[in-house]
Amino acid sequence: MTGTARRTVLLAQEQHTLEVTAEGPDDGPPLVMLASSQRDPGDFDDSAGLLAAAGFRVLRPWPRGMGASNGTLDGLSLYTLAADAVFALQHLSSGQPAIWLGHAFGHFVARVADLAHPAWVRGVVVAAAAARTFPAHVPSTLATASDTSQPDALRLAALREGFFAPGNDPGPWLHGWHPAVRAAYKAAGAVPDKNLWWPVAHAPILDLQAAQDPWRPPETRGELRDALGDLVTVRVIDNASHALLVEQPRAVAEAVLDWVDSAAI
Repeated sequence: MTGTARRTVLLAQEQHTLEVTAEGPDDGPPLVMLASSQRDPGDFDDSAGLLAAAGFRVLRPWPRGMGASNGTLDGLSLYTLAADAVFALQHLSSGQPAIWLGHAFGHFVARVADLAHPAWVRGVVVAAAAARTFPAHVPSTLATASDTSQPDALRLAALREGFFAPGNDPGPWLHGWHPAVRAAYKAAGAVPDKNLWWPVAHAPILDLQAAQDPWRPPETRGELRDALGDLVTVRVIDNASHALLVEQPRAVAEAVLDWVDSAAI
């Protein structure tokens, strides 16, 4: 068993480089973690460490335009981002299908990986996914929070409203944004159309929701299970909002481990 410590790996693809943060035993079952919109994989530091300590081979591909990951953003799609993560799996894991954990926007990529590359998907964790229909005012909190030209006070207010449960510190999320790629990733999120992948699943899904998340109102708790039936397990984590992974990293890791064990994923 080698490579257990956290390390950065640069993978050369045909015309670009993919940066991947890897940790956990080389021969452990692989787990891919995909970050939220305009965010980088640093948000997973705590939860990734816990999952690696539990024996998973945790891989965090850095999205194009972040870290050392480069390559064209023209025509970027969810298919492209899923293929980048599969490339990381092929080179940095034992060749087994992975658990894919996507935080918010990252779950789009995980679900499309299940659609386009089912042989590489053992299960999908949908973490703090927005409802199919959410309150109209909520996206404005993302626009303000991710705009690093805005005063910190305004951004912190937006983070408290749209991303952090009462009492949780939004300060760390003043950093870690990549607004230069906003337009490219907004376009990528629409390809393929959500109606193509949302009602389809090949692998089991853990729908991991945050109890205080305005992007996922309580009345939408069962919408994914209603669509996909017994493939979906719903788990709600208290004292968390849309920034679930940084608010409750231990609860997230424990929920993933419980689901893998109980559902025999």
